[in-house]
Amino acid sequence: MELHIIDWIIIVFFLVLILGIGLSFTREAGKNVESFFLGGRNLPWWLAGTSMVATTFAADTPLLVTELVAKNGVSGNWLWWNGLIGGMLATFFFAKFWRKANIITDIELIELRYSGKAASFLRGFKAIYLGIFLNSVVIAWVNVALGTLLHVFFGIPESQLIFYLGGAMFFVMIYSSLSGLLGVVITDFLQFIIAMIGSIVLAIVVVNSDKIGGIAGLQAQLPAATFQFFPNFEFSTKSFIEITQVLSISLATFFAFVGVLWWSSWYPGAEPGGGGYIAQRMMSTKNETAAVKATLFFQIAHYALRPWPWIIVGLCAIVLYPDLSATDKKLGYALAMQEFLPTGLKGLLLVSFFSAYMSTISTQLNWGTSYIINDLYHRFLHPKASQKQLVLASRINTFILMLVALFVTSQIETLESAFKFMIECGAGLGAVLILRWYWWRINAWSEIVATIAPFIIFTIIKLYTDLEFPYSLFITVGFTTVAWLVATFVTAPTDLKRLKDFYNRIQPDGFWQPVAETKKSKMPQLFGCWLLGIGLGYACLFGLGKLIFGHWQAAISYGVVGLICAFGINRLMKKI
Repeated sequence: MELHIIDWIIIVFFLVLILGIGLSFTREAGKNVESFFLGGRNLPWWLAGTSMVATTFAADTPLLVTELVAKNGVSGNWLWWNGLIGGMLATFFFAKFWRKANIITDIELIELRYSGKAASFLRGFKAIYLGIFLNSVVIAWVNVALGTLLHVFFGIPESQLIFYLGGAMFFVMIYSSLSGLLGVVITDFLQFIIAMIGSIVLAIVVVNSDKIGGIAGLQAQLPAATFQFFPNFEFSTKSFIEITQVLSISLATFFAFVGVLWWSSWYPGAEPGGGGYIAQRMMSTKNETAAVKATLFFQIAHYALRPWPWIIVGLCAIVLYPDLSATDKKLGYALAMQEFLPTGLKGLLLVSFFSAYMSTISTQLNWGTSYIINDLYHRFLHPKASQKQLVLASRINTFILMLVALFVTSQIETLESAFKFMIECGAGLGAVLILRWYWWRINAWSEIVATIAPFIIFTIIKLYTDLEFPYSLFITVGFTTVAWLVATFVTAPTDLKRLKDFYNRIQPDGFWQPVAETKKSKMPQLFGCWLLGIGLGYACLFGLGKLIFGHWQAAISYGVVGLICAFGINRLMKKI
């Protein structure tokens, strides 16, 4: 597809603007590693929260939602909507802890909380595993999504995509390596606004086209079940799904999503108890209150507000492109962009995709580098390095990480099964990541065993049984839980002085009797905030959906529920 000169002007103007913003923060980022990786710990809640949302909005996100909707209707999004439960847990139970910890990375918490050689090993291992290996795979998947868009829009041969992706990554690396986190979050804010405007414009243009005829026309052309918000509970469902296009799952699967997966499994961007770049944003805020507000805003924007423009386009794509194969359903979004956008708007939509891509890549590069520099290089290789040396090493490492991720991108087809393997092998670790804040007896070996055990049992399940999800998940979580509990009680606890230092810094609730006297617990209020937060998030999600589809009474009902939940959260937070 050829773009008009107006489209190219929009694209070039955007790239120059982003580069200029990034470069303007070079001096500020160069002060020390705290400025480079945490923006000086002075971010307002709305900026930190928006940066969280922007990072999770990658080039592949609209394509994924389009595919889910095309295969299973609106209810197909429960495959990721369930994450709101764990997200609200991180908001009210852990955001303030991450800010109190006063550390550079979430991995640094390991030696703040645990003691001994096991803690040192775990910190170094995670720095390499998360900062290089897993981080490169995540970047590679985002690159593949952008490559799909470039292939559809510009007809670039697949054999040449790696060179274009390399250029895109190099551009992001330039401004993110010079500006540090402060430049990343400022550009995130702008990129998120542009990405959302582009998504909303596309949804409006496509749904109001002659082929769709507005929301009413869309509803008339699809089965009513396609718009259903909740899955059906069935046990043998293939033909049912094909007829009604609504997600149909077993009760066991639904229980796995809403009862087990969100607290037990670790995966990037949704770590139980916070972690990764979400914790990085929490730690970069002005204070504990700002950390909680930023994370609450992120949960509402991520799960409730952002998905609807993509869902609308995904529903339209079912009508517009019924002949797409199962593997090509995600292309409906890109095809709609290509077919319906006039001159100028094509450039805007491409800029919105580039914005989503750059916000994710810049964060992954900065966050991954923070592990390598703070938790490997400075901790083990060059502990006496000056702040200037650490900042220089950070900028060099950002470039090296870009090269590694680009190589992984070129090999991504061979890594698909490995990536799925890693995700499924995170089951069971989440409980330790949560309890280490609330139970003194958790030690480094608890986390080491909880990291290794899922790989062992998952391999056995795949090699010697026919079990599939969710039953494989239940067994993996159960085995891992027993394994880390045994490891906890057969190994020595964390050094008492280390525990006291940790407790005095964080002041957590829970079971700390050997370390500190029992104090009045705030757990009941926190649990209340968590439950009300879940209610608020889903009320906003479903209320906005009902509003879009013209179900006014239901929209008002959800709105009232949301207001009640927000009022309750405000009251409880004041008591806390």
